[in-house]
Amino acid sequence: MAYLYRRKGGRAEIREAHTTARGPRSRTLVSFRGSLQHEHLDRAEAAAQRPVDRDALVRRARELGIAVEDPSADAAARELIARLRSGAALDARLAALLREQLAALPADLVPADLADAAEWIGASDAERGRALRDVLRLYDAIAQSREPVRAAPAPRFPRFASRPGRAAS
Repeated sequence: MAYLYRRKGGRAEIREAHTTARGPRSRTLVSFRGSLQHEHLDRAEAAAQRPVDRDALVRRARELGIAVEDPSADAAARELIARLRSGAALDARLAALLREQLAALPADLVPADLADAAEWIGASDAERGRALRDVLRLYDAIAQSREPVRAAPAPRFPRFASRPGRAAS
């Protein structure tokens, strides 16, 4: 049985459990830093003695907060959108071919509020993390610069002690 193990320092391992005469043991199939990639799963499958459940490893990586690289065309589309939005040029012939291929695919309309988020489609996890930290720092600065909106009202009656013979504090 293969499983994902997160180590300190940003490293992760795909390990395989097996039993021996001395008890359960595990061995490392693949060790990697950063995102879980398709080739890591390939190497783990090649080194494993039993079948590897790739979907379970991907689900576990997401649970542990390890980025998963998507080998599908979606990843390339995200990268292309990010480059085009940042001002990169595309050859006119390639653009025409791309339009023809995209016209044949089924498409949903993009809601107006989702179009504003399009610049984040191709952003890396590091860029998204930096932006989130910037927003949180801005919120913290705003919250610290303001006076409290409303002070808590003073209690109208004195508090009663929960046990007889004890005074309320």
